[in-house]
Amino acid sequence: MRQGFDNDKYIELQAANIKKRIAQFGGKLYLEFGGKLFDDYHASRVLPGFEPDSKFRMLKSLSDDVEIVIAINANHIEKAKMRGDLGITYDEDVLRLIDVFRSRGFHVGSVVLTQYAGQPAADAYRRRLDQLGITCYLHYPIAGYPHDIEHIVSDEGYGRNDYIVTSRPLVVVTAPGPGSGKLATCLSQLYHENKRGIAAGYAKFETFPIWNLPLNHPVNIAYEAATADLDDANIIDPFHLEAYGETTVNYNRDVEAFPVLKAMMERIMGESPYQSPTDMGVNMAGYAIVDDDACREAARLEIVRRYFAAAVNAKRTGTGEEQVERLRSIMNRAGVDKDLSPARSAALLKEETTGAPAGAMVLPDGRVITGKTGDLLGAASALLMNALKAVTGVDEGTRVIDDAAIEPICRLKTEHLSSANRRLHSDETLIALSLTSASSQQAARVIGGLEKLRGCDAFFSVIISSTDEELYRKLGINVCCEPKYERMSLYHK
Repeated sequence: MRQGFDNDKYIELQAANIKKRIAQFGGKLYLEFGGKLFDDYHASRVLPGFEPDSKFRMLKSLSDDVEIVIAINANHIEKAKMRGDLGITYDEDVLRLIDVFRSRGFHVGSVVLTQYAGQPAADAYRRRLDQLGITCYLHYPIAGYPHDIEHIVSDEGYGRNDYIVTSRPLVVVTAPGPGSGKLATCLSQLYHENKRGIAAGYAKFETFPIWNLPLNHPVNIAYEAATADLDDANIIDPFHLEAYGETTVNYNRDVEAFPVLKAMMERIMGESPYQSPTDMGVNMAGYAIVDDDACREAARLEIVRRYFAAAVNAKRTGTGEEQVERLRSIMNRAGVDKDLSPARSAALLKEETTGAPAGAMVLPDGRVITGKTGDLLGAASALLMNALKAVTGVDEGTRVIDDAAIEPICRLKTEHLSSANRRLHSDETLIALSLTSASSQQAARVIGGLEKLRGCDAFFSVIISSTDEELYRKLGINVCCEPKYERMSLYHK
């Protein structure tokens, strides 16, 4: 795949910039960490060469100075708010995050429950954290937030919150999802540190939008596509333009909130260290782009993927059509349409000629491979097998899976698991291929090509099963589906 981003350069620049910001504030920095820390697949798709765990690796270079604080909104605990991408609640995700951080050598100092007002589920969660040996702090709702600054920045506002005891120069404040109170946690700590005579500052780490790329750069437009459900937009930062005469890009919510944030920091610190939302950021991603055309191309593909994901979700749920319309508008602004990837036209043509669901995949060398629904394999399985054969140099017509490996799985599905469909899903197909590879060098050769499919784009003429979609995701293959079902039924798995 064509690389557009220098990951090593990014890690080096980012770590150096954060160290500089720590020094600016006298040795202590509260860093609000937005987005995903160790599985940022959006960034890896729009910035080819960006590794999904780049931010984690960057922090690892500072690990001796880093302390993690995880914020979670008590109302999200009470309402059992879910992470849609993982299928777990926010409170469970906090525990998952702690495990991941600790397994990679990071010090997790504590968890803070924000907006705490005696919610029963939050109290139960506090007891659970205590039993697990995790320090938990409470931050409360503040009347008049965010506009009554005099009350907010007082002993009755931030002063009521627990002071989070920290011990390291860089305190990374992260969360399981948006609305968790990361910014308020940082500002509350600044208030308490200032009252104690401890020098400390605040900065924000968001990868997107990339402030030093043009407003209508496809990478920035792709971020709007990724957040289309929030109905927000990238805009020129007017405060930065006025203060420095420099055009930069920021998110509209950050721009709208900046006057209040600046006033709070002035009240806490005596003066604001920042003249614009852009000033607050420490993002160096724009400086690590080494092939702008490659990033533009990748971002355009991502915009189209986001459109199909929204269209499929609307088909599945009957809601979200306004999001689909917004993404159509975003596609128009980016100058792309539904047929940007050649996989779509290839999949639809294959379906037309075979009369059954089909799929197509663009391989790293640009070839487009198709797969059709057969007696034993569904479209997703057939496409995966054909793509693996293509990247390992095996003829498409060659049978590489023994019938002895396939037939028992088919019988198990129909005779014991009450499945009406005997065709193998893609995960079952890989199991059959793995069994065959124990006695077949050719099958072993084919299964060895899995890593070569990472980052490829696949398109299907119908909505594929969640099982197939999940397997493709695990393999790092980007999936789009035409927003229609294979069968005219009411219930689909």
